[in-house]
Formats: sequence, structure tokens, C-alpha cells
Amino acid sequence: MPDPIRVEVAPWQEVTAIVYPATSDRAGISLILAHGAGANQASAFMVRFASALAGRGIDTVTFNFLYSEMRKRVPDKNDRLEVCWRKMIEAHQVGVFGKSLAGNKLAIGGKSMGGRIASQVAASPSVDVAGLVLLGYPLHPPGQPDKLRTRHLPAIRAPLLIAQGSRDAFGTPDEVRPVLERLSAPADLYVIEGGDHSFKVAKKAVPSQEQVYESVLDEIARWLREKK
Repeated sequence: MPDPIRVEVAPWQEVTAIVYPATSDRAGISLILAHGAGANQASAFMVRFASALAGRGIDTVTFNFLYSEMRKRVPDKNDRLEVCWRKMIEAHQVGVFGKSLAGNKLAIGGKSMGGRIASQVAASPSVDVAGLVLLGYPLHPPGQPDKLRTRHLPAIRAPLLIAQGSRDAFGTPDEVRPVLERLSAPADLYVIEGGDHSFKVAKKAVPSQEQVYESVLDEIARWLREKK
């Protein structure tokens, strides 16, 4: 794993970011990915996706939210999570992650909660990004379809790519589609047939778990190259 970089998010408070430089055919676009609520950037999912995207020419950055950096289980409140995201965007802009990345266009996103907070930040008029990549958007808490997390989405101006498992308890593709249709920004939905919130499929499923991950990664890289 690449060496960690310390990024200040508040006075006397820093978090760790990790840069996965593109290893071939650089696309000229960076993707900062945030982790979900239950695991940090060292999770197998985050490392797998960041490494594989770098192998596909996408300069990729992951980071820990402050609560996970401090080894706490309960996520920070929305405003603190958003502050951390903004600091990562600023760090990219000023070259903290390397001069080669500073010249890239920037896309942001993440897994579940990390992607939701990225979308909230992108909804701000002061934030300008080339795209949003949301891996399993938590449209609502499991079993509570009336508690939608969509209020901010119409304010987003950047194009969106949402990868969503067909068995996602946080929102199925059929629940996500009508939300995307109401947005003014271009939005693409990539459905993982048989996938859950983390894109996991049954052990004997066809395509296999490995093939599912590879297809999602191919789609993300293809989509991002269109935004450069």
C-alpha cells in the first residue's frame, strides 16, 4: 500500500489519506473515494477498488473520516463529515497529493455513507467537480423507504454515476431510478444484478464475484475517462 499522507482537517486534527497513482495510460482525472460508515480506507473493498482503478489509469485517493482515524465506531455528524471532504478537495487543488494529480480534473465519491456525504458537498454552489461516483447509494435506511436521503440531490450540477446492487437493502435500482429522473444533472445508473449493498453476489452466481467487481471497475474507469 502507498505511503499515507497527513491532511489537517481542523486545528490539531489530522486524518490519513492514501494516493494510488495511475500505473498506466493516465486518464488525467483524479477520483477521491470516501469509505462507508462501517469500515475505513483500509477495508478490503476500498483497497481493492482504489488499486484496481489506479491500474486502469485513474489517479485515486482514499482517506479516513476523522471518527475512523480516531478509531471510533460512530460516524461524526454531517457537518464534520462534510468539512473533512472539503479539506480533501482543497488538498487535491493545492497539490498535497502530488503535482501530477493537481493538474487533473477531479471527481469525488465513495462507498455508501462516503458517497452520500460527497454528494452533499457537491450540491454546494462553491464546489465544482467533474463528476460523482457513488458506490451503493444509501437512498434510505434498510426497512425505512419513507426516510429518503434525496433532498440535496437536485442541487447537484456535476454528472453522476451510481453503481447499485439489485438486492441493495438501502435502495434498489427501481427505487433509485425515479430519483435520478428528477435531477437536472446527467445521471447514469449501473446495476449489479444479484448484488447487495457491497455488490456481493451469491457464491455460485454467474458472473462470479470477481467478474462482478471487474465489470463495475471497468464501468467506473470508462465513465471517468469521458469526463476528463
